[in-house]
Amino acid sequence: MKKDIHPKYHKVTATCACGAEYETGSTKENIRVDICSKCHPFYTGVQKIVDSAGRVEKFNRKYNR
Repeated sequence: MKKDIHPKYHKVTATCACGAEYETGSTKENIRVDICSKCHPFYTGVQKIVDSAGRVEKFNRKYNR
């Protein structure tokens, strides 16, 4: 392997929009996610709509629903 060409790998905290935090390793310094296993409907059993950048409204406008 060549020296000094590989990215630095270190411990980071991945933070979810719900507030949950997970410690993992990555080459990035910060990791933010929109949904995790603590708030995902499959794991919680609670139905919820995840609106990603207004896509639901865009769909409704397009098809007049």
